Amino acid sequence: MKLSMLRRTARLTAATALLTMLTTVPAGAAGEWQKVGVDSRSGVSGIAYEGRTGDGTGVRALIVHDNKRAGQQRLSRITHREGATDVSPITWDGPEPVDLEAVEAVPGAPAEYLALAARGIVYHLKVTDSTATVLDYVPLPAIGEGDDFESFALVAQNGRLAALWADRGAGADRPATLYAALLSFASWGQTQFGTVTRRAYRATYPTGDATRHISDLSVTETGRIIASSAADAGDDGPFDSAVSDAGRVTVSADGRVRVVLAGSPSVLGTFPGYKIEGLEFPPGSTEPVAGTDDENLGGFIRTLSF
Repeated sequence: MKLSMLRRTARLTAATALLTMLTTVPAGAAGEWQKVGVDSRSGVSGIAYEGRTGDGTGVRALIVHDNKRAGQQRLSRITHREGATDVSPITWDGPEPVDLEAVEAVPGAPAEYLALAARGIVYHLKVTDSTATVLDYVPLPAIGEGDDFESFALVAQNGRLAALWADRGAGADRPATLYAALLSFASWGQTQFGTVTRRAYRATYPTGDATRHISDLSVTETGRIIASSAADAGDDGPFDSAVSDAGRVTVSADGRVRVVLAGSPSVLGTFPGYKIEGLEFPPGSTEPVAGTDDENLGGFIRTLSF
């Protein structure tokens, strides 16, 4: 079966389950923020759908935390059943990352994920029960001076797999730089990147010196690039963020990755008071899932309706 067909089947099933998980929590109606972290060590820096619970009564998603000290939590699982949403720790087995900022399921590879640290190290993980084992870790290619990464997305088209990631940028003087490359795995599990392309990107909202032009990325099944942007004035806020239609990506059967970014991105929604750092856009749905890392205020999750 082609990679694109595997992705379509798995992610369409995931879409319904993930949206159910995040929109039926009794603590708030659909579209309201659900608290999942209580402090700066438990915010949501990235989110990836995992699967259903063994008994079929709930669903699970992985979230990464941007902790930096040895022994602090790097990865957690959100488990939702009717009437409750729980957060449980995942044991990290392998070299500890510093400042994880994104996580993405690998299409066609059950229970395998790629997680990205802010300085550009990609961790290939296998998650079994409550343990995440590091299969391999490699640096991103073509890291630029001062790059600070908060986003990572995978797109499968025409039997090929490509990765998108971005330096977040900083205010008016430093736009985000979005990188894209073909991605594959060696027989021993090492993550391998093809030729890298770059595009500059400026968010339409928010604006100001504290703006991070890209705080996460997600790619829809049709190749639309959906980006979150955020403003962070400090550990106690105030925070601000938006989700925008940033452009489009295509991957040809012969392995060419083409990215076209919007000159003036269309803002799909603004979210004052929250710092979105995780974005998951299930295919076939107009309701992406957003997670926040609001520093001392903790973390929140909700679905967004556009």
